[in-house]
Amino acid sequence: MLFSKETYVQRRSLLQQRIRSGLILLMGNNESPANYPANSYAYRQDSAFLYYYGLHREGLAGVIDVDNNRQYLFGNDVDIEDIVWMGQVESVADMAAQTGVEHSAPMKDLSTLVENARRQGRKIHFLPPYRHDIMIQLMDLTGIHPRDQRQQASVELIRAVVDQRAVKTAEEIEEMERASAIGYEMHTTAMRLCRPGVTEQYISGVIEGIARSKGHGVSFGNIVTMHGEIMHGNPSMRPLEAGRLMLCDAGAETNELYCSDNTRTTPISGTFTQRQREIYSIVEECHDLTLQLAAPGVKWWDVHFGVAHLMVERLKELGLMKGDTDEAVAAGAHAMFFPHGLGHMMGMDVHDMEGLGQIYVGFDDEVRPNPNQFGTNALRCGRRLQEGWVMTDEPGIYFIPALIDDWRQQGHNAQFLNFDKIETYKDFGGIRLEDDILITKDGCRFLGKELIPYHLNDVEAFLATR
Repeated sequence: MLFSKETYVQRRSLLQQRIRSGLILLMGNNESPANYPANSYAYRQDSAFLYYYGLHREGLAGVIDVDNNRQYLFGNDVDIEDIVWMGQVESVADMAAQTGVEHSAPMKDLSTLVENARRQGRKIHFLPPYRHDIMIQLMDLTGIHPRDQRQQASVELIRAVVDQRAVKTAEEIEEMERASAIGYEMHTTAMRLCRPGVTEQYISGVIEGIARSKGHGVSFGNIVTMHGEIMHGNPSMRPLEAGRLMLCDAGAETNELYCSDNTRTTPISGTFTQRQREIYSIVEECHDLTLQLAAPGVKWWDVHFGVAHLMVERLKELGLMKGDTDEAVAAGAHAMFFPHGLGHMMGMDVHDMEGLGQIYVGFDDEVRPNPNQFGTNALRCGRRLQEGWVMTDEPGIYFIPALIDDWRQQGHNAQFLNFDKIETYKDFGGIRLEDDILITKDGCRFLGKELIPYHLNDVEAFLATR
């Protein structure tokens, strides 16, 4: 357990206070076989279960009986055959005591508790499941078919968990700083390895090794690619080519599953071309504008569109856009180059709590998503920022040939886009810069004691020392 027993007791107590009645059911994860039961993927505990119980063992479930003020930990103790292969492990009762739960019981007793509550007409609160084995367990417990479970998950519980987990404590920030330190080593290593002839896959493999040697592993699959215009470009065996850019979007996950997430775009030859410098400098300026705008009480929606306004102004100076900036942004013309949101929450999940539903994580009654405008529909957050939130700051400019062709053929936003000039950038790729920021009392700051070089001249100076 990362934190003290009292931390987990307090977290569950606060959750219980938010839920008026019923049973709160928090399912831990099971092992996930890769190709047969004894050969499983690296185990990862469910983030919500870990947040409230601090236990990494598979096959556990927690229940908070709000009406009767009782808490339970369910799970099966291992037998001698398991011990032969896996070693001695603590009993479920011992784990319950460690995390401050009074009652422990074998997993079969969970169905009895839930069935009795259902018979009494009590509400069973559960979070949206994302693993199919858990969906089957939930169906056995609640009678709700897997296809209906996300829709019938408890909105009351979702909102309570989101509000609690979104605000990071000093202890959590310290753990995220550890993730940032691993991320720093990953990205500076990738930059040192970035040179003609080295493959994307090799660089990805090396930095994943760093993540695994110093923590639980990567916080998501590495994006290492010369095709930066592809948002989720998987690394390939393609050798890096002189004169092009390598985009590396990667993060680390600590042993306690707190994450980092950074992106750097590196000139493979060691220096930027003039055209690359021009586009990179816009992204750099947009990235730094976030630091000036983000603060408690400010809507992330406004930070995103503040960055979009700056981007349009600078793209107009290069002749890639035209017309009134306010009108261009309102029409979504900037999404030709910037088709995603400025950032997302960070925590135990790299897209923190996204599995609970982005409508609950990133939006509220004041700020609603706009699903009908390309680019704007990709915003993961718009709410007013709060002290203790951690957000990613990740503006980018991309030249996506298929999107350019599609918009040009339709004449979409033609009054704001110079398609003839844009056409000459089809071979450019894309540039993104990303760092993790903590919302502080008066503004925000980067996470990480050492910042991965990103200012244009600093990048070239760093590469010159390889």
